[in-house]
Amino acid sequence: MNGGVDEGRTLAVDCGGGGIKASVLDAAGTLHVPPVRVPTPYPLPPERLVATVVELAGGLPAADRATVGMPGMIRHGVVIATPHYVTRSGPRSRVDPDLVAVWAGRDMAAAFGEALGMPTLVLNDAEVHGAGVVAGSGLELVLTLGTGLGSALFDGGVLAPHLELSHAPVRWGVTYDAYLGEHERRRLGDAAWSRRVRRAVEGLRPVVHWDRLYIGGGNARRIRPTTVEALGDDVVVVPNSAGIVGGVRAWQLPRGGAD
Repeated sequence: MNGGVDEGRTLAVDCGGGGIKASVLDAAGTLHVPPVRVPTPYPLPPERLVATVVELAGGLPAADRATVGMPGMIRHGVVIATPHYVTRSGPRSRVDPDLVAVWAGRDMAAAFGEALGMPTLVLNDAEVHGAGVVAGSGLELVLTLGTGLGSALFDGGVLAPHLELSHAPVRWGVTYDAYLGEHERRRLGDAAWSRRVRRAVEGLRPVVHWDRLYIGGGNARRIRPTTVEALGDDVVVVPNSAGIVGGVRAWQLPRGGAD
């Protein structure tokens, strides 16, 4: 666990492929101001992401610590790989090899902490989202639906090391990211896309054998009610606001090797 700062206000930042939003919360997870949001700028080297977050924070109340959720494989606050931020103009655009090089191995916890002047926790965005919703009992899987697919796994409230399920093939030549992402939702429409969500959930069920699955992210609300009902009692759709609220609880979660 990072820091050891357990009280006061938390700056919570949710960095997505299409937008970056932030707010400040108290120790109980209550928002002090409505979240502010800006479109994710591209191209996006690490320094530009840090500058964007610092600018957002400048318009918010003062905080004592920060939690930043961002896409990709993050270990101990260090970027192993990130999908959207290495592209030239955003999701589904061409990957820039120079951006791949500058992001790989970048210690974003240190970069954000120095720029913001406060202890900073950096996790995968689905892990922060999960921190806001898990009950801390049994095996709990969190899936977030947005630009792509995010995931986080908790066992008895302990955050497991991150796995990029989004990059696993759901069928020949197609990853979960491409199969369930925003581009496909727009192409298919919500009804057909919802059926894909159900097929993906049923495909993952025998792999994980969860006690509870939480589905969140900006597109979770677009899943058709009939699909939600068909998913079963062990599947819960949760609000996207968890990506901000989880910024407080993330500091209290024990992590099994994730940080």
